[in-house]
Amino acid sequence: MSATDQITADDARQHARAKRNVTVLVIAQAILGAQMPMVFTVGGLAGQSLASNICFATLPISLIVLGSMITASPISSFMQKYGRPAGFTVGALGGALGGAVGAYGLYIASFPVFLLGSFLTGIYMSAQGFYRFAAADTASEAFRPKAISYVMAGGLCAAILGPQLVKATTDAYVIPFLGTYAAIIALNLIGAIVFWFLDIPIPEAPADDAPKGRTRLELITTPRIAVAIICGMVTYALMNLVMTSTPLAVVGCGYTAGNAADIVSAHVLAMFAPSFFTGHLIVRFGVEKIVATGLVILAAAGAVALQGVALENFYIALILLGFGWNFGFIGATTMLTAAHEPHERGRVQGMNDVLVFGGVTVASLASGGLLNCSGGSPVEGWSAVNMAMAPFLMLAGGALIWLVLRPREEAV
Repeated sequence: MSATDQITADDARQHARAKRNVTVLVIAQAILGAQMPMVFTVGGLAGQSLASNICFATLPISLIVLGSMITASPISSFMQKYGRPAGFTVGALGGALGGAVGAYGLYIASFPVFLLGSFLTGIYMSAQGFYRFAAADTASEAFRPKAISYVMAGGLCAAILGPQLVKATTDAYVIPFLGTYAAIIALNLIGAIVFWFLDIPIPEAPADDAPKGRTRLELITTPRIAVAIICGMVTYALMNLVMTSTPLAVVGCGYTAGNAADIVSAHVLAMFAPSFFTGHLIVRFGVEKIVATGLVILAAAGAVALQGVALENFYIALILLGFGWNFGFIGATTMLTAAHEPHERGRVQGMNDVLVFGGVTVASLASGGLLNCSGGSPVEGWSAVNMAMAPFLMLAGGALIWLVLRPREEAV
């Protein structure tokens, strides 16, 4: 066998392994990811029923994101040392524990206990955030954007399964939403088994004389990394800002919890449906153009939401919100994965998700306050939520333009 044949055979085996890992991660995204639309649909409604002050209705969602932010760096370091399967299993068990504690909080009608369960659910959300990075671990440079995109596409099944489980379980017990949290426990325990089939090697520890990689300060001041993080933060935070308050706004405007679940389902479908072609678009047009398109679509979502509170306005705005998030977040992730070395992976990805979910935490905290406490009616509050998007979209857009105008060699 010639050297060329050997290289070809090695490349084929590597690509087969990458495709297998992507398949496993797609299945995990489909099963375990279903709990996210579930908790985002019922978390605010349950919080509103338990909280003594309705301004804190979305605090359970905020605690989920806060838990994700706090655990992102430790989980990233854990996976760097023990491997992706171990880290993802810990995340699923954290989700099961969060569901159990949340269910107990509902059972005893305790808002603090329910908040603790929400915080523990953040362990799962943090681990889920690394599915997209794991897809890139064994992928070639050409396959990497598509691998990330395909894994995100697994959320399509989650978008269908999650809201339907909400409808089936909301009133399964005398205590509202208790059945939903029981279903969340089951999803995590079943989904944890999937990670046994991952084939992602643990990164080799660098030799004592090997390059240690850039410090966090050096990484965060690298233009391409900085802009990727800013765009990821803004895209995810604004999506969360609007989605968190949507069920409360829908119900507050006179519609049903079932209507809210359907709108969230349409939104989550829109978040993941473009993933079948987002990677291809990045390869063809470049990552910067796709991120910019995502920011423009997010702005369009806010514009539609400000036109009124008819059901069609909610549907169109949330669908656009999902599309904008997909382009912006997958684009930012792809930009980040190409801007660091393998031995910097744990440091960069952990730092990125701490910052991204830090922004999402602030957004989810602000969401309930803007909706319930910034106007005299849900309509005024909903308008405040959507108007709050504008300055952050300008920040991300400005950062992206700054990066594009820089000489290529200065941006990396």
